[in-house]
Amino acid sequence: QVRLVESGGGLAQAGGSLTVSCAASGLTFSSYHMAWFRQAPGKEREFVAHIRWGSKSYADSVKGRFTISRDNAKNTLYLQMNSLKPEDTAVYYCAATQTWGSGGSASEYPYWGQGTQVTVSS
Repeated sequence: QVRLVESGGGLAQAGGSLTVSCAASGLTFSSYHMAWFRQAPGKEREFVAHIRWGSKSYADSVKGRFTISRDNAKNTLYLQMNSLKPEDTAVYYCAATQTWGSGGSASEYPYWGQGTQVTVSS
């Protein structure tokens, strides 16, 4: 079955950087559209970024600071986060789908990882 496992979260200071990874198994990774979402305490899960073939899209709140990438040979998705802000504190989830809509709605993604915590201190 499809399995997505995030790693690399942790504690960072404001202005710092972190990279989170998502290792995928049980699927032909290169044929899946991948995305990152995040959920802060008391808030709904929100779109962060997605990658479809060579096309990338970002939420306005992270544009210019975060970079999504993938290594199909390693079945791994990445999110490099720079210039971190306290408001970036959340659990970060990777998600996968073979279908495509806007790419920015959680309902489009049937497969999810368990999440990794990112905490940014001020």
